[in-house]
Amino acid sequence: MGNTFGHLFRITTFGESHGGGVGVVIDGCPPKLEISTEEIQTELDRRRPGQSKIATPRKEADRCEILSGIFEGKTLGTPIAIVVHNRDARPQDYAEMAYKYRPSHADATYDAKYGIRNWQGGGRASARETIGRVAAGAIAKKILRQAADTDIVGYVKRIKDLEGIVNPEQVTLAEVESNIVRCPDPEAAERMIDLIERVRRDGDSIGGVVECVARNLPMGLGAPVFDKLEADLAKGVMSLPASKGFEIGSGFAGTMLTGSEHNDEFHLKDGTIRTLTNRSGGIQGGISNGENIVLRVAFKPTATIRKEQRTITCTGEETTLSAKGRHDPCVLPRAVPIVEAMVALVLCDHLLRHQGQCSPINCH
Repeated sequence: MGNTFGHLFRITTFGESHGGGVGVVIDGCPPKLEISTEEIQTELDRRRPGQSKIATPRKEADRCEILSGIFEGKTLGTPIAIVVHNRDARPQDYAEMAYKYRPSHADATYDAKYGIRNWQGGGRASARETIGRVAAGAIAKKILRQAADTDIVGYVKRIKDLEGIVNPEQVTLAEVESNIVRCPDPEAAERMIDLIERVRRDGDSIGGVVECVARNLPMGLGAPVFDKLEADLAKGVMSLPASKGFEIGSGFAGTMLTGSEHNDEFHLKDGTIRTLTNRSGGIQGGISNGENIVLRVAFKPTATIRKEQRTITCTGEETTLSAKGRHDPCVLPRAVPIVEAMVALVLCDHLLRHQGQCSPINCH
């Protein structure tokens, strides 16, 4: 239950962090889309562990294997199955966590719900589950690019109290990938890297905010009342491990403005309805308005840390825990491609739904 996401473009992820592997089954992908293993691998390489000194040292190549749904470089319109095998699992690092609950992790809640859990690395609660999302997101991005020239770029906006200055209208993937923290502001990036390294040496962790922009999205995606575009985007990104907050457009800052200050006034640009500002974040009434979609996701500090903390055992005894294993001191740099993937999955699903629903009289 709860492992499937989407309507027409539908994904189901599978696998656990220290099992045989993880992956995804994608259903509803249109046929004849040209997609290669290399295109999917490029996105997975941005997510994989061990890629820098500020990421978990777990060494996984995360090489994807396409099992079905693609033939001679093109999608068949049938389910696409992709798997990534786990090669560097060390379940022995988690032996103590078999009976001690990690504070702020899913150990206690999984036990409460299922009465059983895979304590080796967190099982399905591990961020390793997101491999399937990123693989599917690579295909969703390709559909969006071909159908509407839609461009999705995520980046680290803030680490703890260090915030970068970034223009979502102009930021490029090259700028994001120019440093290991994935903040396009070079000066802020250096300070962020230093902070993450200090926290890692102390055996602690920190969180922050990922911002993401989707450009060149058609007007008209989304549906009232419960399928509003921002509602589905919120569900998508808030389903990510360690996510704790969501904003779109002006977000909470918009509550400090009056209506006359906040409203996005309309004008015509080359005969097309546009807005003079974009405090709505590209969505009005739950439907895309043709402006850039700009959203932010807050991620908490990584739950598993080396510092000693109070906890209880699965039998209800008070104890302490200094967690072992290999964990990111800050999830933000590796969360960037995962946020992009979830945004792409939502937008691709709504694009296909819009194309299947709109009347021939008003379809463009």
